[in-house]
Amino acid sequence: MISFSQDFLENFLAVVRKYMQLRGGLTQKDLSEMMNVGISTMSRFLNLKTSNVDEQLVANIIATLGIPLHEVIDGVEEESTETFKRLVQFYKDQKSSDQKLADEEPKVNKASATINVGGRKQNVSFGESHTTTRTEVTIREKLETLSPRQKAYLNDFLSLDVNDRDLIVDLGDAIFRYFRQRNVEF
Repeated sequence: MISFSQDFLENFLAVVRKYMQLRGGLTQKDLSEMMNVGISTMSRFLNLKTSNVDEQLVANIIATLGIPLHEVIDGVEEESTETFKRLVQFYKDQKSSDQKLADEEPKVNKASATINVGGRKQNVSFGESHTTTRTEVTIREKLETLSPRQKAYLNDFLSLDVNDRDLIVDLGDAIFRYFRQRNVEF
């Protein structure tokens, strides 16, 4: 357990407010979202409504706001200094690895096909996004890769009742089966 001096929390919160302003006038909500911490937890902490100092939260705030350790290290008891530095470094490493994943450029494979629907030929484009380092892509990440046209279609699809959705899915399955039989690759 990391030990802090008596006046650590008040001094630390002053530094946090300073860096929230320096980072573009962040609000408590902004900071809590950046850290994946509940807004009420952040509010209680920043408004001194907690009875003890949460060392994990302190280290996460320092890493998130990029606060230099020399601004807050005086409030950490000497026997806890190394442990505190390692904890802050852990959160910084975690933030940098999260940033690397977010910065990766996805490779995009695109294909198009000409289909004959009701005697009318139509060119249909398909695109699929692959990230190079992770094999699992969350549904949120998949939704973010959709074009505005695809999002509008998805919105229309989700607005349908269950029977109409099933009809669209059956039609799509039939089209894909047809393309597979004709050895059309997407």
